[in-house]
Amino acid sequence: MEKVQNYITENKERFLNELFDLLRIPSISAQSEHKPDMVKCAEWLAAALVKSGADRAEVMPTDGNPVVYAEKIIDPAAKTVLVYGHYDVMPVDPRNLWNTNPFEPEIKDGRIWGRGADDDKGQLYMHAKAFEAMCETDTLPCNVKFMLEGEEEIGSPSLYKFCEDNKELLKADIILVSDTSMISMDTPSITCGLRGLTYMEIEVTGPNKDLHSGLFGGAVANPANVLTRLVSSLVDENGKVTIPGFYDDVRELSDEERKAFNEAPFCLEEYKKALDIDDVEGEAGYTTIERTGVRPSLDVNGIWGGYIEEGTKTVIPSKASAKISMRLVPNQDFEKIAVLFENHFRAIAPKSVKVDVKFLHGGAPYVSPTDMAAYKAAEQAIVDTFGKKPLPFYSGGSIPIISGFERILGIKSLLIGFGLSEDAIHSPNESYGLDQFDKGVRTIPYFYKHFAEAK
Repeated sequence: MEKVQNYITENKERFLNELFDLLRIPSISAQSEHKPDMVKCAEWLAAALVKSGADRAEVMPTDGNPVVYAEKIIDPAAKTVLVYGHYDVMPVDPRNLWNTNPFEPEIKDGRIWGRGADDDKGQLYMHAKAFEAMCETDTLPCNVKFMLEGEEEIGSPSLYKFCEDNKELLKADIILVSDTSMISMDTPSITCGLRGLTYMEIEVTGPNKDLHSGLFGGAVANPANVLTRLVSSLVDENGKVTIPGFYDDVRELSDEERKAFNEAPFCLEEYKKALDIDDVEGEAGYTTIERTGVRPSLDVNGIWGGYIEEGTKTVIPSKASAKISMRLVPNQDFEKIAVLFENHFRAIAPKSVKVDVKFLHGGAPYVSPTDMAAYKAAEQAIVDTFGKKPLPFYSGGSIPIISGFERILGIKSLLIGFGLSEDAIHSPNESYGLDQFDKGVRTIPYFYKHFAEAK
């Protein structure tokens, strides 16, 4: 491994410069105006993977944004690793809160600042450069395939069919994913569970046009008032979701399981300080890490209606809308939850308004076994680079397609991410530590070594 590690050291600056070129492409999948940028980004990655050592790389069309597929087959009898990542990024709004240009990456305070620096361009590019280091030093011990998509941030709608249509092409022994986080650089961890997701949009309509709030106020239902009242009722004063049947399939942890789960290092005071809040809030009777790891939740992701520009405009809006996500735990069915949500919302809406409820996307929870060979290989790889054994960790986040991979391809995924909570993914001022990027590139070749050697 010395040759690989030396190669990484010698090419460290070039790796970062290439990553910066990737980060400059505004590949925002949620906004149609960036459709050309999605293609540009996919083509950039395909070319980069060929330069890194792939024997074949192509931009493959889907019903939505293209998938980048690349491979290097060293021996049909060798183990095969399928690397999954996504090149699409979240919108940058609100842009005025950024301290830098989100698509002109900068290094300061030992961190890379820019949209996608962590999620997921920085993390997926670690794999491209670790792959290059193994190819250039003739130490690659496994066959490698890459599948990089451009729709993860909008629910991967096209990737399910892509997987169905390309099962033979995507055959592998394990899917390797870096799109998650660690507890900290001092306490490395491997994600062994993800919450599922159900994402809904609601539109409440009252009068057939905006009305003067003086002439009609108090006589006509205000959709914004109604919407906020209904949304507020979805979670009670004890942090419990009020939708009938929501908890029916949730498995309650035993006292022993809860005790083991709460042994992970966590300081509530540091957590509150980092978020600049005076106190936490959530489901009564559970700790903060339980609330974000093994309990379901419901949150408003956006809400709008009426006049929100500068100055005043006294209107009762005709419409008001909200986007709501529900994070789910094992045994909860995201499609069933969508139906329960819609039925409940329609039932509690007053007759003075009309409601439209849409299911936008979702995915099942996922559990990665800690006794599989790939997990053990990753565990040893982290020991090699961090000097300590990683803890198994349940993430509160969701990657809906991961459970889809297991269902469609029959392959387990290993979630070995190098993000940290301070990276502010999905928020203004996203960043990624230089040491995180470097540690990731150095850890990945060790994973391949140990996985290839595993019986």
